[in-house]
Amino acid sequence: MEASQRSRVEPFHVMEVAKAATARQTSHGDMIGLFVGQPATPAPEPVRQRAAAAVSTEVLGYTVTNGIAELRQVIAAEYGRRYGLTVDAAEVVITTGSSGGFLLAALAAFDAGAQVAMVRPGYPAYRNTLHGLGVEIVDLPGEVGNRFQPTVAMLDALKEVPDGLVLASPSNPTGTIIDPQELAAVSDWCVEHSCRLISDEIYHGISFGRRCVSAREFGSASIVVGSVSKYHSMTGWRLGWLLVPPELRTPVENLQSNLAICAPAISQTAAVAAFTEASRVELDSHVARYAANRELLLERLPRLGITDFAPPDGAFYLYCDISHLCDDSQDWCAQVLSATGVALAPGVDFDPINGHRTMRLSFCGQTAEISEAMDRLEMFLSGSEA
Repeated sequence: MEASQRSRVEPFHVMEVAKAATARQTSHGDMIGLFVGQPATPAPEPVRQRAAAAVSTEVLGYTVTNGIAELRQVIAAEYGRRYGLTVDAAEVVITTGSSGGFLLAALAAFDAGAQVAMVRPGYPAYRNTLHGLGVEIVDLPGEVGNRFQPTVAMLDALKEVPDGLVLASPSNPTGTIIDPQELAAVSDWCVEHSCRLISDEIYHGISFGRRCVSAREFGSASIVVGSVSKYHSMTGWRLGWLLVPPELRTPVENLQSNLAICAPAISQTAAVAAFTEASRVELDSHVARYAANRELLLERLPRLGITDFAPPDGAFYLYCDISHLCDDSQDWCAQVLSATGVALAPGVDFDPINGHRTMRLSFCGQTAEISEAMDRLEMFLSGSEA
């Protein structure tokens, strides 16, 4: 018997890089991982303290499907602190990571056969998840001029109005942030055309002089995806959330109760402390390091002849054109890993059309390691032994 058609999605190629990087570390002990979007720091100390106390004193069984009230309330309050918005805790649904949240959003909003627009390059798991659900992807080719973000002009140029639009700002892999005026216009367009907007905002909190704008600022018709993975440095805790419009709250709750029952209880309990001032002080120190790493790369990469990349407004990525170095980014990244121990992500994950000419570099690690990686790349590109 064969696997289902819906399971025939593209692999997440960066996981193959992870395997090769692990093998390199085992054999040489010199691997520097610039391929994965995972902070190099643990959860904030208040989160870890709360988790330890909960493990010692609480049952940590199933919670209510939409998440514990205390966490939903502090997340709702965070929208007031960060954006000046009034958000009701009833809008917040706690999910098993942003990935689980996106799956719930897609199942609730789109039927099989629906058309959903996405800018290319973009996060591959969203494209692949939608494909697995029988949704047709409508490509919006991104350009540096629009910061690889969707525009109303792009949407107006489509032959048919899509059923949905997925927007990510800051974006993975480009790190770009959409202009506030453009997000307002895109949000209005989606409402006017009955196109469901899903706004991926999981990198909010990590930006470099450019404000992260929430789609929620322009109305409550969109689905907003959030997470404690990136800014809060809690990837493995698998905790995210959705802001859900009224008409989708019961469908999302019903889906979640069947698919997951609830998000992990320990993560919910501990994550309450992620939104405290003490945690923010710790987390903002990480963002300061990301900013220093970004400046280092903006200085070093041009010296390596890598000058064409998306504007790194936020998150912790540089998405670089390496077409002058190769025409197969997977092969090139494999060569770099083999010769230098530096692991990079080939662009084929993020752009199935032009990704063979690009690579993504993550700068959320330690500054000294990133500097060492640049030294090794410089030697590799000059033809010297690393």
